Amino acid sequence: MKEISSINVSQFANAFLAGANNLESKKEWINELNVFPVPDGDTGTNMCMTIMSAAKAVSELEDPTMKTLAKAISSGSLRGARGNSGVILSQLFRGFSKVIGKYDAIDVDILCEAMQKSVETAYKAVMKPKEGTILTVARGAADKALEMVEVTDDLNYFIDEVIKEAEIVLAKTPDMLPVLKQAGVVDSGGQGLVCVLQGGYDYLLGKDVKLTIGDDDEKKKEVSNEVQYTYHADFVINLSKSFSNKNEQELRAFMESMGGRVRINWEGNEISVSIRTDLLGEVINKALELGVLTNIDIKNIQSEYEKTLRSESSKKAASEIAEATTSNTDNKSKEDNNAPKEPPKEMGFVSVSIGEGMNSIFTELGCDYIIEGGQTMNPSTDDVLSAIDNVNAKNVFVLPNNKNIILAANQAASLCDDKNVIVLPTKTIPQGITAIINFIPDQSVEENQSRMEEEIKNVKTGQVTYAVRDTVIDDKEISEGDYMGIGDAGILAVDKDMNKVFLDMIREMVDDSTAIVTIYYGDEVKEKDAVALGKQVEEDFDSLEVEVQAGGQPVYYYVASVE
Repeated sequence: MKEISSINVSQFANAFLAGANNLESKKEWINELNVFPVPDGDTGTNMCMTIMSAAKAVSELEDPTMKTLAKAISSGSLRGARGNSGVILSQLFRGFSKVIGKYDAIDVDILCEAMQKSVETAYKAVMKPKEGTILTVARGAADKALEMVEVTDDLNYFIDEVIKEAEIVLAKTPDMLPVLKQAGVVDSGGQGLVCVLQGGYDYLLGKDVKLTIGDDDEKKKEVSNEVQYTYHADFVINLSKSFSNKNEQELRAFMESMGGRVRINWEGNEISVSIRTDLLGEVINKALELGVLTNIDIKNIQSEYEKTLRSESSKKAASEIAEATTSNTDNKSKEDNNAPKEPPKEMGFVSVSIGEGMNSIFTELGCDYIIEGGQTMNPSTDDVLSAIDNVNAKNVFVLPNNKNIILAANQAASLCDDKNVIVLPTKTIPQGITAIINFIPDQSVEENQSRMEEEIKNVKTGQVTYAVRDTVIDDKEISEGDYMGIGDAGILAVDKDMNKVFLDMIREMVDDSTAIVTIYYGDEVKEKDAVALGKQVEEDFDSLEVEVQAGGQPVYYYVASVE
């Protein structure tokens, strides 16, 4: 192994890109390490989207200096951060970048200093740091760096020892968190961090690593096979059944086996698909298994070959279609930005929500801007910032409504310099609804914040969904496909029968102080079935007031608010 004493800006940029691509290639494996088997925005996906936001910023730099490179990494990851693991990763990059940006090249001393700052910044960003997580792995690596800086000036040897220590600490995470030990896995966030470090190190060792971001190589391949297929099909699937990250990967694999130029964009209850294929019937039949097709556009591209070669816009057709689901929102934003603005009001609201019914509830209660997302797709820091910008108010309350979105919301608040942003720590949709119900416009920001934060403590939330993998949690054996009733502190019920799971979950949540149970049914549940379930709750608990409302949320068949 060749000794190196320093890394220049070009080498470090490439090492970062290699680390990002290594994480991207292993994201599904990292997702499988998640203890909770729910169909959500998993750790691997969130970390990958976070680092790819930074990698994109890095790849767009022309003739970078270490200062501009550091800024691209920090800003790109901060704004692209999704989920708790993504936010923590962005804070690690932020601290690291603060140090390296001051130098023209990186040696062992600077790398060690940057790692210390990285860990310090990340720990400060988390209100209650938990050991046995990505933070612990990062700190173990930083501690080893302090030891090795006294031993060697060779960066290769230094980094090799640091990564070995990170892997040792990662292997110990099940001993720090019993839930990891019971599930038989290491911490997924820590594993993601090790993947980033190993990818960067592979580049420095001269291994064959991917440095391009996105699918540039695939695009080049497709250009040379422009008329390989007969049909170019674009359509939108309106989902009629539950859909998970695993299902998305399976759909992508199937479509790629059917043809080329495959683009799949899953947002909420819709999947946009673009594909070139000779097996059009099989493609359509597969899509129909998932739901109803709309916006169907099918072309015979053989006859348009010459036009396709000449037209740059045709070459970009697939990516344009993949972005079509957001175009109306973008156009509306442009129109809103061009319109004369009224004087800002005193207070406004941003809420994370998903499902037509849920969104309507927040809108009717006075929410100014809805961020479509939640458990199935954690919005990024930049998504929250954009939403805040769209609210014409001096003070903006943000309702994350998910424990995995609170850190990103807090990060957005820290980056917003023209408005006072207050993030209410709502971990569920029912908490968010309770918060906004208790808002009183005539009172001060401080009075409203205090009251809303107090009221959300009185809300218990239960959610019924399905398991995406086999696991063991809280001594409960869970098989893929089982229904699960999940409370605020963990899984309350597991069974093959959805209604039984719901009723068992409610029994665990109701106590002597309970007065109201509100049931929000999801997009796959029929109204009559939800009403019947509500009547069963009334019969079982005759002293309670029970309400049933259409939530329209995907993935979670029922969401229950117990107050």
